[in-house]
Amino acid sequence: MAAPSAVLQSEWTKIKSVRSTIWTLALAFIVTVALGAVICLVFNNTWDDLSTEDQATFDPTNTAFFGMTLGQLALIVFGVLVMSSEYSTGMIRTSLAAVPQRGAFYTSKVAVAGVLALVVGMATSFVVFFLGQALLGSHKAQIGDPGVLRAVVGAGLYMTLLVLLCVGAAAMLRSPMLGLGILMPFFFLVSPILSAVPKVKKVAHYFPDQAGQKIMQVVPSTDDHVSYGPWGGIAIMAVWVAAALLGGYVVLRQRDA
Repeated sequence: MAAPSAVLQSEWTKIKSVRSTIWTLALAFIVTVALGAVICLVFNNTWDDLSTEDQATFDPTNTAFFGMTLGQLALIVFGVLVMSSEYSTGMIRTSLAAVPQRGAFYTSKVAVAGVLALVVGMATSFVVFFLGQALLGSHKAQIGDPGVLRAVVGAGLYMTLLVLLCVGAAAMLRSPMLGLGILMPFFFLVSPILSAVPKVKKVAHYFPDQAGQKIMQVVPSTDDHVSYGPWGGIAIMAVWVAAALLGGYVVLRQRDA
């Protein structure tokens, strides 16, 4: 039986030795910070052009996280590649031969991916917040303002949960192309479109991304009529993540490599 520490070390070695996976995390950081900074600068320079209502409901904290809409693209790629790349290369057979305890193998992979995502997510959220607020000038929020620290920490948690959701989904789908082909359209097309359609948006509000992003809001939106708050939203996303990870484990345990 392989020692847990040895399995964790092997999973860490796999991730850091594949440049594409490390670069996806770096890209998520760069894109989220850069785009968030640009958006904050634009809002600061065009503040007088906003309507009185828009100024009254302006959320400087959430504005800094607008770049995450595009940055999460790299997080999806990372989560999918961490799990499914071994299936595409055939290395999954070698991995399971070395670690026949599939529960230990899967748990270690999820743990390493989750820790990396948490570190990058927290670093990204704090950097983009402070940089964004500096660029917003007099319209900025302070980290000590009510709800702001929760939103900043929550942004890091959202990024972490998104990666874990993709790891679980990739374990079920067992193919990088299939995983990316399903997850990317869902997060970038299906979920945003359905959340804007009146007859189905109440259901779409319970999608993992729509619910999880609620934690990054400090100023409630005037057209937001969901029945849950920030922590309720992240809890809904956590349920989706748990279901995806459980499904991934069931598939890994029952199907041949």
